[in-house]
Order: sequence, then structure tokens, then C-alpha cells
Amino acid sequence: MSRASRRLPVVITLFVGLMLSIMPLPGGIQPFRPDWLALLLIFWAMQLPRSWSVGTAWIIGVVLDVSYGTLLGQHAVALCVIVFITVRFHLLMRVFPLSQLTATVFALIALYQFILFWINGVASVTAPSVTYWGPIITGTIIWPFLYMFLSGIRFRAPSGA
Repeated sequence: MSRASRRLPVVITLFVGLMLSIMPLPGGIQPFRPDWLALLLIFWAMQLPRSWSVGTAWIIGVVLDVSYGTLLGQHAVALCVIVFITVRFHLLMRVFPLSQLTATVFALIALYQFILFWINGVASVTAPSVTYWGPIITGTIIWPFLYMFLSGIRFRAPSGA
């Protein structure tokens, strides 16, 4: 297998995650959009920490900043922090039962949103609190299903992805 074909499932999921992140939603459910890229980066950093790590998180974060039109580096820094923590504890997280892993992902997404909140506060950017709490709640609800789906992709993909 070529190196590109082994990386294809990850690249496709990150691309789909980017599309889900920038897709327009109706105003009432917009604040509850899950942090798709944060969830995907947590999963891939936990499963393949040597291939998909902090550098990937930085690139994806800058792309997300440009897509959203936010402060350049805001999402990149937040994603790097949560991916670093995931890579640091990936061996421990991989043996967690799904309920404990979901609680851990809740904490990681909350940290991600706190970093975004803090950076916005320093830059005097105001936003309603639902824009910070909504993605935490929906991301935690979606995580078990996303984890099972991505695990199926991971084990069907060619070895060494």
C-alpha cells in the first residue's frame, strides 16, 4: 500500500469535518453546531498519534480561522492544546470504556471552548454564552456515535493509516 492510500481515510474525514464546520445552518441551531474538527482531531490523535498530531492540528486550526474569519491562530492554538493533551495521554485514553472516554472528551471540548472564550475576551470580542456551551453539549452527545463510526473506518482502512 502506498503512503497516500493509508492516509486517505483520515484526510477524507478531516475534509468532511471542515465542510460540516463551515456549512450554513439556521440561526436557531447554529450555536449548537458540534466542534467537528476538534472531535475528529481528538479521535485521530488518540488512534494515530505519530502520524496526526499537533502539526496537523495547527494547520487545520489556521484553515478553520480563515474559514470562520476569526482571529488568525485562535482555533489553531486551542486545537493544538487539546491534541497535545490527547497525544500525551493516548495510551491511557485508548483503554478507557466508552463512558469514561466520553467524559474525557467532554473535558477536552470544554477546554477548547474555554481557550476560545479566553482569546475572545482578551481581544474584546463578545458572544452569547450559548455559543460556548452549545458545542460542548452537542459534541459530548455525538462523541459515542462518532467514535464507533470512526473506529469502523479505522479498522477497515489499510494497515498503518
